[in-house]
Amino acid sequence: MSGTMRAVVLDGPGTPEALRLRTVPVPRPQPGQVLVRVRAFGLNRSELHFRRGQATSGSFPRIPGIEAAGVVEEAPGGELAPGTQVMAMMGGMGRTIDGGYAEHVVVPAAQLVPFSSDLPWDVLGAVPEMLQTAHGSLAVGVRAEPGQSLLVRGGTSSVGLALAVLGRLHGLTVLSTTRSPARRALLEAHGVDHALVDDGNVAEQVRRILPDGVDGAVELVGVDMLRDTLRSVRPGGTVSFTGMLSDRWTIPEFYPMDWLPNGVRLTAYSGDAADLPAPVLQGFLDAVADGRARVPVGRVYRLDDIVQAHRDMEAGTVGGKGVVVL
Repeated sequence: MSGTMRAVVLDGPGTPEALRLRTVPVPRPQPGQVLVRVRAFGLNRSELHFRRGQATSGSFPRIPGIEAAGVVEEAPGGELAPGTQVMAMMGGMGRTIDGGYAEHVVVPAAQLVPFSSDLPWDVLGAVPEMLQTAHGSLAVGVRAEPGQSLLVRGGTSSVGLALAVLGRLHGLTVLSTTRSPARRALLEAHGVDHALVDDGNVAEQVRRILPDGVDGAVELVGVDMLRDTLRSVRPGGTVSFTGMLSDRWTIPEFYPMDWLPNGVRLTAYSGDAADLPAPVLQGFLDAVADGRARVPVGRVYRLDDIVQAHRDMEAGTVGGKGVVVL
C-alpha cells in the first residue's frame, strides 16, 4: 500500500471551492482503531453546515465526511478481519477526526458496522447515515408499528425517501410531502401511498385522508414547519424532530401550550453507528438485493467532482442521496 492517498481537505469555512483535493499521508491505526479503504461515501447536509462554518463542533484543517463505506485494510486490535465490508459513520468523523472524503479513513472500531453484499458501491455508499437516521426515526423517534400511518415532512430528501422505503417494508401507510408537484412521482416510486404538495398547510390535507390524523410523523424540514406537522397527528401520536433542511434549528419564544396539541408527543432523534444494528443493516441490504426495497441514489460523483457535488447539494438538485465513488 502506498504511503499517500488522495483526500479532500477543508482549511477553514468557505464556499464549495474551499474543498481542496490533495495528496496526504495515509493515516495509521492504533489499537482500537481500524483503517478502512473507502470505496464510496454519501453526501450530507451536516457536511455542508461544517463547510459553511455553521457547525457547533469541529476544527480545521479537516478532511470532512461523516460516513463512508469500504473494506477493512488493517485492525491492530483484531476487531475485524482484513477484507471485511464495513460502513462507518458519526463519532466525530469529519469534525473532530478526519472523515470519509478520502481514499482511506481511520475510525474507532466501535464506529463500524460490518455487512456482506454484492450490491454496487454507489448503492452501498448511500446507505450508512441515511439508513441509520431513517431507522432510528421510526424505531426510536416515532416507535412505529405495522399497520399504522406515517407522515414524512420533507419527503424528497434522501432520508425522506429512505423513510418511505422502510415504511413500506414495515407495513405502514406513508404520507409524504414535496414542495414541487413535479416530484410527486418520485415519492410514489419509493412506495409513498399519498404524495402531498406542501403548501404550508399539510395538516388540512392529512385530515382529509385520515380525519383523526396520522399515528406518527417525522419532521425533516425544520422548525418552520413543525407546528403544522404537530397538528397533523392524532392524540396519542408522536412527531420525531429529525432534520432541519430549512436550516432553521430553534424556535424563538417557544410556548408549549400553544404549539403542542392535546395528547400529541414531540420527540427528537439523532443517532450514531451504535444505533444501526448490524442485523438491521444486513436485512435492508438483502431486501434491496432481492427487489423488496430500493436505495434512493440521486447522483453519483467522483472525488474530483466534490466541489460540484457540494454546489448541487446546496442548490437542492441532487434528487435523492448524493454519492461519491472512489
